[in-house]
Amino acid sequence: MAHTFLMQPGRWTLQGSWLERNSMPINVKGMILVAWNRDNWFTMATKLIFPGSDRADISLQYKGRLDNGERQYTFLLQHNMLGQVEGEGLIGVSTIVQRYWALGDRQRRSGFETLHQLSDDSYYLSSAILAGHFLNSTIEASLERQAAK
Repeated sequence: MAHTFLMQPGRWTLQGSWLERNSMPINVKGMILVAWNRDNWFTMATKLIFPGSDRADISLQYKGRLDNGERQYTFLLQHNMLGQVEGEGLIGVSTIVQRYWALGDRQRRSGFETLHQLSDDSYYLSSAILAGHFLNSTIEASLERQAAK
């Protein structure tokens, strides 16, 4: 099974739980749009919302490059909580793993995410943001690919 998330353009929905230090989990929902251009550059836009919560929405704008046949890529990310971010990713057989770090951040925030492929149309996301050596927040969610219209 070849990866469909990130590797192909598409629209994905996200649904799961967000957990912050010393808090109870809250519901999170979102939408992810992936697009590619001819020069092996991808863009990914993500919006996360927290229904029934006063937590502010999170928006992420990725731009990265993955050469044909490669399994490693780099990206830049504009994150409304972390600011300017750099990162890297590895394409595994059944997972995509990304690691990133906020630039010029006094709290030394960084993060990682693992996307495990369940089928062509679904993935399971596990992600965390760290401040220094401490877990700050985590997310666990299901991603479902939306049919093209």
